[in-house]
Amino acid sequence: MKSELEIFYELVDDIEIAMMTTRRPDGHMRSRAMATQKRAAGADLWFVTRDDCAKLDELSYDPHVNLAYYRESSAEWISVSGIANISRDRRKIHELYASDWSMWFGDQGDPRHGTAEDPRIVLIGVDVIAAEFLEVDKPRPVVLYELAKGWLTGSEPALGEMHRLEQPRRP
Repeated sequence: MKSELEIFYELVDDIEIAMMTTRRPDGHMRSRAMATQKRAAGADLWFVTRDDCAKLDELSYDPHVNLAYYRESSAEWISVSGIANISRDRRKIHELYASDWSMWFGDQGDPRHGTAEDPRIVLIGVDVIAAEFLEVDKPRPVVLYELAKGWLTGSEPALGEMHRLEQPRRP
């Protein structure tokens, strides 16, 4: 039997792209698509970004984030509340580095462009405080049937199993 945490990470790995929501200094919220990186010590979830982006200013102002994942084909979703930390640790960047990062770091004549040595690369580590997610283990036709049945009868569709993760409260 899989633990809630194992199911959580499997869904995150399968969906991969999250909408990361941050709070601007004026109080308004802002979301953007971010690719979840492979797992590594130091944070529950990792993301990569450029050093000149607004999200780093927003995270410096308020490190609380929400990550929203959704898979249309199965109606599975994940909502994560967490605390983000900004890291410029070159060892961690080397550990997490993937060659496809280079497309996000345009060539500016520096031979380090898009490599793990590119000084523009910054990591965002997110420590999960709480998460809720829907795991769907039914084939798509059954999911569609459940949705149609719910719409026609006014009853809640039985799509899958709801899960919750909560970080234990610290004293």
